[in-house]
Amino acid sequence: MKLMVASDIHGSAYYCKKMLEAFDREQADRLLLLGDILYHGPRNDLPKEYDPKEVIKMLNERKNRIFCVRGNCDTEVDQMVLEFPILADYAIIPTADRLIYATHGHHFNLKQLPPLQPGDILLHGHTHIPAWESFGDGNLYLNPGSVSIPKAESEHSYMILQDGVVVWKDLDGEIYHSQKL
Repeated sequence: MKLMVASDIHGSAYYCKKMLEAFDREQADRLLLLGDILYHGPRNDLPKEYDPKEVIKMLNERKNRIFCVRGNCDTEVDQMVLEFPILADYAIIPTADRLIYATHGHHFNLKQLPPLQPGDILLHGHTHIPAWESFGDGNLYLNPGSVSIPKAESEHSYMILQDGVVVWKDLDGEIYHSQKL
């Protein structure tokens, strides 16, 4: 299975459209969103073409291929308009011989770890900064960065997970990092 992972759309219709174009181009089977879908949050400036209603429309058209974890900007009101579940705090994804603990990052992160076993992978968004970092007892921390509001001079980005390899790409599809799990 080919999985596309993206985070932090924050209501940008412009970047949501670019993300979905990348999803089509990648021919991924599923899209995992790591939260912060509709609202830009009080600490962020409005992203380009801020239009949560248009984001709702675009994502609902693909509801059967999307799964999601809840971000700190996602609420029950958002769930009322999105036609796929968005309120799970985490998802567990088996890959190769490891487990991926996928969450947004505001509750569980490198400073507050979820219940990981040696070799497990912590995957989260929230920081808006792409990451690939070893820690603990063979554990790995991965972050796709942000679709709409990248920070620390990073790119508007996403990740592809397929056959035990993770690839980070900008929204134009240019690879800037890859790593075997």
